[in-house]
Amino acid sequence: MEITFELGYALDTFYFLICGALVMWMAAGFAMLEAGLVRSKNTTEILTKNVALYAIACTMYMVCGYGIMYGGGDWSLFLGGITGDGATGVAEDPATYAPSADFFFQVVFVATAMSIVSGAVAERMKLWAFLAFAIVMTGFIYPMEGAWTWGGEAVFGLYTLGDLGFSDFAGSGIVHMAGAAAALAGVLVLGARKGKYTADGKVNAIPGANLPLATLGTFILWMGWFGFNGGSVLATASVESANSVAVVFMNTNAAAAGGAIAALVLARLMFGKADLTMALNGALAGLVAITAEPSTPTPLLATLFGALGGILVVFSIVGLDKLKIDDPVGAISVHGTVGLLGLILVPFTNDGASMSGQLIGAATIFGWVFVTSLIVWIALKAVMGIRVSEEEEFEGVDMSECGLEAYPDFTSGRS
Repeated sequence: MEITFELGYALDTFYFLICGALVMWMAAGFAMLEAGLVRSKNTTEILTKNVALYAIACTMYMVCGYGIMYGGGDWSLFLGGITGDGATGVAEDPATYAPSADFFFQVVFVATAMSIVSGAVAERMKLWAFLAFAIVMTGFIYPMEGAWTWGGEAVFGLYTLGDLGFSDFAGSGIVHMAGAAAALAGVLVLGARKGKYTADGKVNAIPGANLPLATLGTFILWMGWFGFNGGSVLATASVESANSVAVVFMNTNAAAAGGAIAALVLARLMFGKADLTMALNGALAGLVAITAEPSTPTPLLATLFGALGGILVVFSIVGLDKLKIDDPVGAISVHGTVGLLGLILVPFTNDGASMSGQLIGAATIFGWVFVTSLIVWIALKAVMGIRVSEEEEFEGVDMSECGLEAYPDFTSGRS
């Protein structure tokens, strides 16, 4: 019996760690996607942001984020205390996995939420203002809403989302919509890129510099999402959990495919061309849509849910442009608008969730993250400024912020 427990414990812990590593690899996907969708003169800075935000997320979640989210502020949960029962490092609950594996899996989710912000504010934000926001987002804003959702704590002591019928399997709202809410607040304070919108309301397209890189980033994210959703099963050492993992993998892949196809077809109907960027965002939208509940739909339903996400993201990107909300990579639409869709779709296949609970949960997450992020962005703007000068924006933030060009043999930041 003891050998069976130890084997299951080892398998579950190993699976958890591997899934965490897959989610960590999504950081590379975000970096490549964003680097491909910004102009060449801003590539080095966007890559620097992605490396730095991941490191900041890991550090801040260790210092205070994990304790806020799962320990009610219990400092024994971090600064070296995430080891289980101390002597053996084995969790007190024999049905679970190593606590340090849980921390690792959770911390890469925090970095994912912050990565969403990076692309939305690209090409005109000061690097150090962005990193200052990352400290607050990963150390406080995200852990607080995480405590109310996955942590099971009452929202300001008023109500518990779980008791209201709220369910978010892997984070359509908790991770993706939260990141998009912070991004939206930043974009509203920051303003649009110069030349993006004209006085008469015309939208000027600003093409990305490297679509092969953006495509690579999308495939990396697609692959990493198997860890994102699959790891959220939390186990794999029993027949039941192994079957659940297989279903989640299958539905995750189906939704991404449905999203890519739907977005590509809709773009062809609307614009007369097969828009690659819409197809890429459609695949990601399908992934976001299924993330709230990938374990209960049939494969066909998962494909249809992904297709709904792919259709919605195209309309959302066009709609935000009409509102003059400038998002260079479509992050707010992919993760925010479709993140809300993902939450709304849960009750159609999971009878443990209620539509009212999903809507209240979505409002709680968005309201908290948007308002607190808006306050932080406004404070940073007043204290240190958040936008580069018009000249620096014209020349590219690579040279002004990093002193390096990503493609020095082929481009000039002053061109």
